[in-house]
Amino acid sequence: MLEITTAQRAKLRSLAMTMQPCAHIGKNGLTDNSYTMLSDLLDSRELIKISVLPNCAMSAKDILREIADKLDAVPVQAIGNRAVLYRRSMRTDIKHIQL
Repeated sequence: MLEITTAQRAKLRSLAMTMQPCAHIGKNGLTDNSYTMLSDLLDSRELIKISVLPNCAMSAKDILREIADKLDAVPVQAIGNRAVLYRRSMRTDIKHIQL
């Protein structure tokens, strides 16, 4: 997993402040389909915000850790029912986030 500095994490948090959640995790929790969807989102956006619905059995922090481990992403933050993840994309057709 990529390690980032405190300053880089702060920059990613500030970028995520204005984002709307692009994925929702509900009562089914994390399934193979949700991992595939989240991986595709990380490839196309690099920084994603996830909303954990109230009927989900897992907390946002637990979901953040599990997704980060499985998808080799960097956990940025988890506050309340929101989680933010970052992973550098290998695609060349997108604008990359400069850390």
